[in-house]
Amino acid sequence: MNLRTIIREVPDFPKEGILFYDITPILTNPAAFKYIIDQFVNEFKNKGITKILAPEARGFIFATPLAFALNTAFVPIRKPGKLPAETISAHYDLEYGSNSLEMHKDALSADDKVLIIDDLLATGGTINAIVELVKTTKAEIVGLAFVCELDFLNPRKLLANYPITTLLHITE
Repeated sequence: MNLRTIIREVPDFPKEGILFYDITPILTNPAAFKYIIDQFVNEFKNKGITKILAPEARGFIFATPLAFALNTAFVPIRKPGKLPAETISAHYDLEYGSNSLEMHKDALSADDKVLIIDDLLATGGTINAIVELVKTTKAEIVGLAFVCELDFLNPRKLLANYPITTLLHITE
């Protein structure tokens, strides 16, 4: 399936000069959505994953059906103040600003094997912040997974120590 023909490009969003790659057309295309989940299931079904982590909000869209299909737990990674129990946090930079992410302090243990998933890998800052959260728990990162990767931003240099699975590479 050619996901490139489904993802929409939105110029000047969320601010002028940014070309936003919008995955919402995938969500209105059941065949494309199923294709993505099936690809990730095939890639990760024999990796011993105990928990899948994803940042809000678009990461949740792919992480929860994948966790269900792999019969494993889902751990939400949220913006500050959104989780009700004690949290740990990490700060990160975006192409157009900065932010922080939080995870429940008791969400992972050293026995966990985790997969981190999101819709898009751009600069790698968001995922690197999640990696930093996981490292504080001593859990093992089995892999990083993305629907789309912006190769021209060189995100892999920041995440070079982890196996990365991406379904669609955008080179320009």
